[in-house]
Amino acid sequence: MRRDAVANREAVLTAAEAVFGEAGETASTEEVARRAGVGIGTVFRHFPTKQDLIEATVVRHFERVTAQARALAATADPGPAFATLVETMIGGAATKIALVNLLTAQKGMTDAAARASRDLRDAVAVVLGQAQRAGAVRGDVSIDEVFLLIRGLSQASATAPVATATLRKAVAVVLDGLAPAR
Repeated sequence: MRRDAVANREAVLTAAEAVFGEAGETASTEEVARRAGVGIGTVFRHFPTKQDLIEATVVRHFERVTAQARALAATADPGPAFATLVETMIGGAATKIALVNLLTAQKGMTDAAARASRDLRDAVAVVLGQAQRAGAVRGDVSIDEVFLLIRGLSQASATAPVATATLRKAVAVVLDGLAPAR
């Protein structure tokens, strides 16, 4: 793919994440094109249908968080790495929830999205395991429980506007609850 085509595709996906995150099912591909600074034809050259665009946006979101999780797994301090990852996952969840709901309402979870979701889960499990071995997270906590906590705060913040300070405090409470007893 030509460099300008790659840049256009990335611009479209960035715009789609914002537009679909804000407007949900009422979001238009025309608005995505406008925000990306491209014509509607460019959007449809890359993504023949709105559902293809939604799927690619979901996959890209999962891949970006997976890449962050892998980078955090390579850091020297697993405790802060785990905390950063949890904060990131909860902080960007409203958009992710909107996108996944749009995708699954039409097609169900596609193979590509399910694979990207599994990769993310695996990457988070590595960071969790490192934090547990370092004594920063309770050893009896499973990845299922961590994902449930992330999903719970994510859903809550996605359904009702929450002040940033309030969300940060709620994340801090969850992280305190995951810490080993002192």
